[in-house]
Amino acid sequence: MIVYGSSLSPYVRKVLAFAAEKGIEVESRPIGIGDRDPEFREASPFGKMPGFRDGDFAISDSTAIVTYLEALHPEPELIPSDPKARARTIWFDEFSDTIMMACGGKMFFNRVVAPRFLKRDGDLAAADKAEQEELPPILDYLETVIPDSGFLVEDRLTLADISIASPFANFRHMGVNCVASRPRLARYVDAILARPSFAPWVEREVAFLERTAA
Repeated sequence: MIVYGSSLSPYVRKVLAFAAEKGIEVESRPIGIGDRDPEFREASPFGKMPGFRDGDFAISDSTAIVTYLEALHPEPELIPSDPKARARTIWFDEFSDTIMMACGGKMFFNRVVAPRFLKRDGDLAAADKAEQEELPPILDYLETVIPDSGFLVEDRLTLADISIASPFANFRHMGVNCVASRPRLARYVDAILARPSFAPWVEREVAFLERTAA
């Protein structure tokens, strides 16, 4: 199995962490923005990360990929079978993919991707506005919904936690300490990102960003 895309993308990181929690071995094949690699484009016709291949089966979109992995390897169950728990898990996955990333994407793209990898100025005003106006309500919501167990659904790790935690690695890469005043969220993020499914990828990203800082 091959996952195409940089783990700096929260969507790619989500898939890699999900596979690791499942115990599924995948090959991470880094792909940059605008890459025309034919195998990647076969998996992702519009060039969106991540792309995925399992033999002759190719698909894109992080949620589609993890749904395939869940069906292929049902244990451990990361997308609950209980109807209400499944619905809540998909809600958090969608919340991360759309609401969180609509905000975090503006920040990371304009502060990191555009200047460092595309060699052009980012829209820093848009990034600052997203951080100041869009991010606080998102964080306040998460602070109120994290249970004492430290897991969002069924008091155990699910796709919900993997999806919600992934963008916080990007906030850390930007030096945005957005959880300092939200202790429940801070503990939650620290715990999920410290898991073996996440930590090695985040460490590699930190090293990569350090190498490309000049």
